[in-house]
Amino acid sequence: MGRLTVIFLALLLLFSVSTVNCCPPSDRAALLAFKAALKEPYLGIFNTWKGNDCCNKWYGVQCDPTTHRVADLTLRGESEDPIFERAHRSGYMTGYISPAICKLDRLSSVIIADWKGISGTIPTCITKLQFLRVFDLVGNRITGTIPADIGRLQHMTVFNVADNLITGKIPGSIVKLAELMHLDLRNNRLIGGIPQMCGNLKMLSRVLLSRNQLSGTIPSSITKIYRLADLDLSSNLISGTIPAALGKMPVLSTLNLDNNRITGTIPSTLLSGSGLSILNLSRNSLEGYIPDVFGPRSYFTELDLAYNKLKGPIPKSVSVAAYIGHLDLRNNQLCGQIPAGSPFDHLEASSFINNACLCGSPLTRCH
Repeated sequence: MGRLTVIFLALLLLFSVSTVNCCPPSDRAALLAFKAALKEPYLGIFNTWKGNDCCNKWYGVQCDPTTHRVADLTLRGESEDPIFERAHRSGYMTGYISPAICKLDRLSSVIIADWKGISGTIPTCITKLQFLRVFDLVGNRITGTIPADIGRLQHMTVFNVADNLITGKIPGSIVKLAELMHLDLRNNRLIGGIPQMCGNLKMLSRVLLSRNQLSGTIPSSITKIYRLADLDLSSNLISGTIPAALGKMPVLSTLNLDNNRITGTIPSTLLSGSGLSILNLSRNSLEGYIPDVFGPRSYFTELDLAYNKLKGPIPKSVSVAAYIGHLDLRNNQLCGQIPAGSPFDHLEASSFINNACLCGSPLTRCH
């Protein structure tokens, strides 16, 4: 074998190794097509997207170390990255999310968050990304609807499209996301009801649906999500009554139902030591008495029952609660003497104003 032949074979081997360790040309082309639909004028993050190897120092791109396929795309408009620190500003990006992103068919996570100016719709083809686990578009100006067949993404654990302009209904297929742990649809323009079969989502720990235009009642099946710790349905058009079983959920610690159209009475299960530490039922149409069921296991950092139609006295058992940090009972129809002692000795008068005939400290004396 001649010397030139050896050199040729060595170069060929070197080229082959470097090619194997690079991202495939198809992934590189898909990323460049994705980039072409966006404009980021201030930070220059896309200036790093050069060269043949998109696995090597392309900002926000991570590849699988074995296959060298693009696995994670992470672009956050608010970051502590040196690029942002040098610019002394958060990011701003316009344009839209190109369907070319769906050609990256080994994607595990897509985070394109807090850019404030990205518009357009969610590409419907994302439901074909069978390895997708995290999908986060929070803090943009995305319009259109959530893809109807979102339930095809069987490995999805995080779905976050909060703080956008998304319309339409929550797709019924979303209840098929058996591994979903975090659902955040806050501050959009969603309408319709919460899917009745949401109790199928056994892995959920956070359900955040506030500041939409959701209507209908609270599905009873939601109380079957045993891992649920945080439920926020505030600032919607939800009606009906509060399922008593919400107070029996084993790890539910935050329940925000404020600013809706909820009627009926307050279930005693919510107050008697259910594990809730934040309970906000304000600005609804709740009636009846505040259940006199507080006990040593009742521990609230926040208990807000303001702006309802509650009547009768403040329960004396409130004084038995282990802790109540913030209590707001204003704008109801409560009457009688405010109990003495904790927590009432550290509350302001504003917590009790605009009731029928409450008296005692910190309001006026009772006659």
